[in-house]
Amino acid sequence: MKGIIAFVLLFIVSDDINQIATINRLKKEAENAYQAEEYSTAASNYKILYDSLGQHDDNLLLNLSNSYYKLNDTSNAEVHYAKLTETNDKNLRSIAYQQLGVLSNDMGKHEQALEQFKNSLRANPDNEDSRYNYELLKKLMQEQEQNQDQQDQQNQDEQERQDQDQQNEEQQDQEQQEQQNEEQQNQDQQDQENEKQQEQEEQQQEEQQAKEDEEKNEDEEQLNSKPEDMQEMEISEEMAKMILEAMRNNEIQYIQQNKRKPKKPKDSGKPDW
Repeated sequence: MKGIIAFVLLFIVSDDINQIATINRLKKEAENAYQAEEYSTAASNYKILYDSLGQHDDNLLLNLSNSYYKLNDTSNAEVHYAKLTETNDKNLRSIAYQQLGVLSNDMGKHEQALEQFKNSLRANPDNEDSRYNYELLKKLMQEQEQNQDQQDQQNQDEQERQDQDQQNEEQQDQEQQEQQNEEQQNQDQQDQENEKQQEQEEQQQEEQQAKEDEEKNEDEEQLNSKPEDMQEMEISEEMAKMILEAMRNNEIQYIQQNKRKPKKPKDSGKPDW
């Protein structure tokens, strides 16, 4: 019975020795891989140590988190850094918050990053890296805010300038349209006046032609009604037409000359009668 107990104890001790050897080997391989920037191997070994072999050591957890960060595995890095913020070691807790701030800043979450750097300084006010990151990020955010305000003001000024240009253009188009309408109205009025004047001239020409035709017909009738007198005067019909035409032209010229002659003003010293 004692031999069996001794065998069991020897087996357990041997198993523990093998596990310790495995743990030490994995830690050494993980450290060497991390130093060689072989972060995938380092993360794999640290994960085995932490999850499978129960090595819940805060320094090992920090190394695992850093390996994920180096691999750009943001999700796993954030999860393991968050676990480390619960440690009682204020220095490690400050580093964990600092790295969470770096991750938030890389993702463009500047407000969240600034708060994480504050938490880091609350955990350890002597963390100069966190203080530098906090002050630098705060300064950058203030500059961005100022630049954004300037950009907003420039955009507003540009919008106001465009609105003013558009308003001026619309006003100019309106004035141009009004001028065109006025010119069109004047042209229409001038066309109407020209058309009316042309109608009057045509009417006068028609009346003059009608009068000339009437006079011509009267001359012809008069000529035809006195053939015996013409024969007695020994004037041919053709000669008589020429004489009548000349007389008619003289009469027209006389009428036109009388129209052009100005009337003499009345003598104020004489009575109207």
